[in-house]
Amino acid sequence: MGDPRKIRKKYETPRHPFEGERIKAENQIVGAYGLKNKRELWKAESELRKYRTNARDIQASLRLGDARAIEQIKSMVGRLSRYGIISESATADDILALNIQSFLERRLQTLVMRKGLARTPGMARQFIVHGHIAVGDRKVTIPGYKVLKNEEESVSYAPNSPIANELHPMRVVGQQQGTAPEQQQKNKEEA
Repeated sequence: MGDPRKIRKKYETPRHPFEGERIKAENQIVGAYGLKNKRELWKAESELRKYRTNARDIQASLRLGDARAIEQIKSMVGRLSRYGIISESATADDILALNIQSFLERRLQTLVMRKGLARTPGMARQFIVHGHIAVGDRKVTIPGYKVLKNEEESVSYAPNSPIANELHPMRVVGQQQGTAPEQQQKNKEEA
């Protein structure tokens, strides 16, 4: 069972640490999503690997029509659809087709930037860590928090945060809360 005080890694490091192509691809993803380090990327990759391995193992039993395998796939699809990663009518093949971006898009840091609450991924991370972002009525200070699909609309500035004030200098000028910067640009063009 192990010592409960011993904290274990939730990720696996690459087998070959000095592959140039993999390093370039990782650096692009880290920069695009504003991750602190590659460890955050490796955690998401390990989670994706776990789901894909389970789906691959269950898929063999599905071909035989095993009732237990059908229930396992339904529970896995249900779990992933609660996070908005796949649709509720997905199959094992849809789980096998997932990529790392589908998991990174559900991080709170990414959603804060996509909703237009921050200008850059780094700014989104800082707002979250400093306690300026709330999910519903609860302040969340973990940038890697996976936002559920039904919580997505409730991501906003924390009510007691100074950034919640419309006149705060860190907010985008004239920004309506909850609209993405692309939508704001459209609104300016239409006006």
